[in-house]
Amino acid sequence: MPFLPFAADEVNGPVDFVLVTGDAYVDHPSFGAAVMGRLLVSHGYSVAVIAQPDWKTSEDFTRFGRPRLAFLVTGGNIDSMVNHYTVALHKRKTDAYSPGGKVGLRPHRATIVYGNRIREVYKDVPIIIGGLEASLRRLAHYDYWDNAVRRSILLDSAADLLAYGMAERQIVEIAEALDSGLAVHDLTFIAGTVFKTRDLSCVDAPVLLPSFSKIKEPTVQGKGNYERSFLMQSANVDYLTARPLAEDYGNVWVVQNVPAAPLTTSELDRVYALPYTRNYHPSYEAEGGVPAIEEVRFSITASRGCFGGCHFCALNFHQGRVVQARSHKSIIAEATQFTHDPLFKGYIHDVGGPTANFRKPPCDRWARAEEGTIKKCARQCLTPTPCPNLRCDHFEYISLLRKLREIPKVKKVFIRSGIRYDYVLHDPKGDAFLREICEHHISGRLKVAPEHVSDKVLAFMGKPGFDAYKRFAERFANANKTIGKKNEQFIVPYLMSSHPGCNLDDAIALAEYLQSVGAQVEAVQDFYPTPGTLSTCMYYTGIDPRTGKRIFTAKSQREKTTQRALMQYRLPANYEIVKAALLRAGRKDLIGHDPKALLRPKAASRVKMLQSRSQPPQPMKSKMKTPTQKTLPSKSRRTSREKKGKGKHDE
Repeated sequence: MPFLPFAADEVNGPVDFVLVTGDAYVDHPSFGAAVMGRLLVSHGYSVAVIAQPDWKTSEDFTRFGRPRLAFLVTGGNIDSMVNHYTVALHKRKTDAYSPGGKVGLRPHRATIVYGNRIREVYKDVPIIIGGLEASLRRLAHYDYWDNAVRRSILLDSAADLLAYGMAERQIVEIAEALDSGLAVHDLTFIAGTVFKTRDLSCVDAPVLLPSFSKIKEPTVQGKGNYERSFLMQSANVDYLTARPLAEDYGNVWVVQNVPAAPLTTSELDRVYALPYTRNYHPSYEAEGGVPAIEEVRFSITASRGCFGGCHFCALNFHQGRVVQARSHKSIIAEATQFTHDPLFKGYIHDVGGPTANFRKPPCDRWARAEEGTIKKCARQCLTPTPCPNLRCDHFEYISLLRKLREIPKVKKVFIRSGIRYDYVLHDPKGDAFLREICEHHISGRLKVAPEHVSDKVLAFMGKPGFDAYKRFAERFANANKTIGKKNEQFIVPYLMSSHPGCNLDDAIALAEYLQSVGAQVEAVQDFYPTPGTLSTCMYYTGIDPRTGKRIFTAKSQREKTTQRALMQYRLPANYEIVKAALLRAGRKDLIGHDPKALLRPKAASRVKMLQSRSQPPQPMKSKMKTPTQKTLPSKSRRTSREKKGKGKHDE
């Protein structure tokens, strides 16, 4: 199957849709732009692709002329600001979604820039925005890079309509409505979309959010209104119970319709069975291709949605809590397709999703709620403790993995998506699943995400208490012992620093744990305040909106650097930072020769100590000098950027 039209000479006359993306053109189901394009073509519409256009002028956006129905705009697979900057606001050196990994091929806030460039040329052509960047910024939101509350991206992008979530249902319904002759401003009825209006009479019983003017000010009152708004949005993310939301901007309302219903298994199968080429466009070959394809080329997305409820994760706002799983037949067909690829070496890199071992709804209440017999439960399924109604069953997933292992030319099937270890602990069949994956589906290391050791911090994260991780680690060790791999396979724990609620004492407790188990952290995951999460709301306001209580939040560069350094206390470069932190916390007991100490005295100090022991005691003439502390920047890079009037960026 050929790629969708990519150059002007590949089309004759106007196309129905022109799809503009901030990523390079990769025709693979892991890329949202490819899914939207292939899906529309399967419904009889023509689509052309403009990937990473030159945004400095509007000329590149006219490559295919005026589309018959609409422009479709996405910033790409990830937020363009996250793509450009680390959490420390350092510019990234590579872009995996660009040819050759080159940076600078997309603008800051790509969705906004693309939409406005299109509007400069085509004043009345419908512009529909979607993708992660648009989805998580669909209403007013805290923006880490500006350190301010920004308004809905629908307004800033000059777009007419926003499709949030995975958007397969919405894009087909939008296409059919436009094709029937309806004007884009009349499309106020489509679930999973956001539109703007001057009159709320077209909206059925909306929830009125605090107005933008009330939440944008960084005052105590403004942040209190922001918290209220976030909680109201959080209460309306499930498609069975949600109501429309309306946000007042003075001269216009931004209205979020209820979420679209998740895809059924057969519908999801159809999306993944579309005729993707499963590769980047050949025009990128000279530049070395597009690096992002390597992670997904021989990986299988087996499910969507997550009921894990981690507070720092935006899945709740984007994909939703409802787990949608593909059929075994669909997954096996994709895996079999791998075996015909000359690049395939026999290894399937992943079979999973947001959480690999979530393949079914968490309980029967969800199915009954869909039937309309009861209301769907709003309780978190796994935290703070597993819900009594939680149903854990790994049998179907094990069966799928076994079928994949039996495919000719498949040597190994790995699970690289994270698994929820607390869900594994709840399995009534004991460790059967754990033994299965230890024996067949990991290669020395299993990734899980305890995130921290402090139960207080874990509660702010929406994670189970640390005891659950310790019980899982013990059962993992026993499972490997049973299959004869006791010293061959290990857990790789994902840990996070600087999450709201984590103070210096908590960071030291984490370092003490790492020291006690002899673990060395290779990479530190620092909390990144992205739109659409409860944790980001905590970070911005300094308050847990669920309780109204103030919490400590590490915001300065010094605080963040200290928490990262404590997780990597063994690195010589972190010695002085860790030492200063321990002294500030009154933990001199962790500096010395005790087996539990984090730091050993430096060599010069040991020499002086030995010399003093070999001489008779002398009267003290002066007080001992305080160890010199390395000077750390007192202000974050972001703060200095704000004072210079910078920060016009988006994800």
